[in-house]
Amino acid sequence: MKVVAFERKEQGSGASRRLRNAGQTPGIIYGGTSAPVSITLDHNALYHALKKETFHSSILEMEIDGKVQQVLLRDFQMHAYKQLVLHADFQRVDAKQKIHVKVPLHFINAEISPAVKLSAGIISHVLSDLDITCLPKDLPEFVEVDLANIEVGNSIHLSDIKLPPGVTAVVHGGQDNPTIATASIPAGKVEAEATPAADAAAVPETPPADKK
Repeated sequence: MKVVAFERKEQGSGASRRLRNAGQTPGIIYGGTSAPVSITLDHNALYHALKKETFHSSILEMEIDGKVQQVLLRDFQMHAYKQLVLHADFQRVDAKQKIHVKVPLHFINAEISPAVKLSAGIISHVLSDLDITCLPKDLPEFVEVDLANIEVGNSIHLSDIKLPPGVTAVVHGGQDNPTIATASIPAGKVEAEATPAADAAAVPETPPADKK
């Protein structure tokens, strides 16, 4: 995706407030061998771009005064209650250096899984994105999680996912193989099925009539 920005000369909260009032969003580009550069971006264009999943997990072509460089969106700040982007941070990308980034998980084939199709179960997404490391050229927009074979009571773990070539998952907290999704029977359905059985067990047997 292409992003157009302009170098920002004025600094400080007052200058940033004037930019926002003029429909601009202040930002910064950092990283690499060059010094950080303060920039401004069109607020409406940035606001709508932030709604797109790919904007958060793709290499962006940042054009500043006619020169293009590759960057990643690293952070952005929103107003507490207004639809206003206050600031955006971008990191330069070196084609020869691996990057560490989060990419979204796309869950597919849930509707044909045994858990859903045969048991009317539900599949819970434990994770919605995945930390990965790779070269910029290998960065995927998302990672697919195939749920076609999951059964009730089972889970999908990181080791069950086929990562794209050149991509390595980054795990945290000592979890070598974190859970990605689980399949279970809804609690309400379990209770509904258990109630008739419990009622039947509670009905006393009618004693045989005495023979005269």
